[in-house]
Amino acid sequence: MKIPQLSLFVPNTPGTMADIAVILGDIGVNIRAMSLADTNDFGVLRMVLDNTDKARQVLKDYGYPVRLSEVIAVEIDDRPGALGRLLRILADDGRNVEYMYAFVQKNADSAVLMLRLEDPDGAVACLQAAGVKVLSAEELYAL
Repeated sequence: MKIPQLSLFVPNTPGTMADIAVILGDIGVNIRAMSLADTNDFGVLRMVLDNTDKARQVLKDYGYPVRLSEVIAVEIDDRPGALGRLLRILADDGRNVEYMYAFVQKNADSAVLMLRLEDPDGAVACLQAAGVKVLSAEELYAL
């Protein structure tokens, strides 16, 4: 249930994000989730896309340094305390979350979290044993 994610180091300049979004749109790749963290000089753009392989190659062709990694997607209730319960399950199992980002679904009472952990397979097993819904790539792309 691991989901491929592209990470790009991008210059922190006007138009960079627009350029990337236009490139992805032009090749018909849909962004399903994304996060951008910045510093003074560059940003780290993380994206889950509906066609990772195509996007990876095209972005490389445009000269963007692209790295492929794996994340997991979990669905939690969109209400106070749900995030704490999820993170407690991982912490009690000795698992560290390297980073995460979230989005709320349209017309739903749940949110989806993208989580990066050192051992995604172990994290999936831990979460499923605790009754947490872990989404497959196909389920995430269909949202």
